[in-house]
Amino acid sequence: MERAIILAASAIGAGLAMIAGIGPGIGQGYAAGKAAEAVGRQPEAQGDIMKTMLVGCAVAESTGIYGLVIAIILLFVNPLIGLL
Repeated sequence: MERAIILAASAIGAGLAMIAGIGPGIGQGYAAGKAAEAVGRQPEAQGDIMKTMLVGCAVAESTGIYGLVIAIILLFVNPLIGLL
């Protein structure tokens, strides 16, 4: 019974951790849109704009990757089972 509760809680926790992927998706879409607008206004600064956008997207994506790692740990490694 206790094992089933831990597995269910781990599955719910993994699902909640994957909600963390929504924020980076919205942020990266917004950044790409603003970068396209900036390049349209100032085409000669395209290189600088793209570098800045890519660094920002990489930082934003790290949040989603952390959520994915937590979800994988909860589903497959499941350190909570060892506490029984």
